[in-house]
Amino acid sequence: MVKEEVLELVEKGEMLPLMEEFYTIQGEGYYKGTAAYFIRVGGCDVGCHWCDVKESWNAETHPPTAIDVIVTNAATYSDTIVITGGEPLTWNMQPLTAALKEKGLKTHIETSGAYPLSGVWNWICLSPKKNKLPIANSKVYQEAHELKMIIFNKHDFIFAEEQAAQVNKDCILYLQPEWSVKDKMVPLIVDYVMKNPKWKVSLQTHKYLNIP
Repeated sequence: MVKEEVLELVEKGEMLPLMEEFYTIQGEGYYKGTAAYFIRVGGCDVGCHWCDVKESWNAETHPPTAIDVIVTNAATYSDTIVITGGEPLTWNMQPLTAALKEKGLKTHIETSGAYPLSGVWNWICLSPKKNKLPIANSKVYQEAHELKMIIFNKHDFIFAEEQAAQVNKDCILYLQPEWSVKDKMVPLIVDYVMKNPKWKVSLQTHKYLNIP
């Protein structure tokens, strides 16, 4: 297949720059502790300085892979599929999620909301970042099932409240310490949640368990 054909299929979402795929335990948010198959798609321009998967940023370093191959692999492991990145909404997620749905699989996404929402989802985890905010009045705010705010410093509590004001009333609100400053931020998060019980604490339990 020539390069132009590949690029056209990527543009349509029929091929995706696949960084990695693996079967593990969901470590964060509402579904923590649940076995899930993760599909990590390359490409992200949000640029969080504390990102622990910076090798995902450059999509060109990850081979375009046909979604039927991705779906076949996923279906052999789990009925819960988590699409993450990078920023997966950089790409059209409709073809991938439709193919997963045809297999009877549950589709979850972890996104910053920086690009328009595409795809059909059972669960949307929205985690906005200051560097590249979700599009104004984005559909992702109305459809998000959980809002996961990463707390790196005290100002992030203000940012978290600003984002919480935009999601739907049923969206579950989480505050999660950035891993490198967890010892400093966990006490602040615990105190904040006790004073503001609409929020819940999320931890990266997979890192405590030493699993992917």
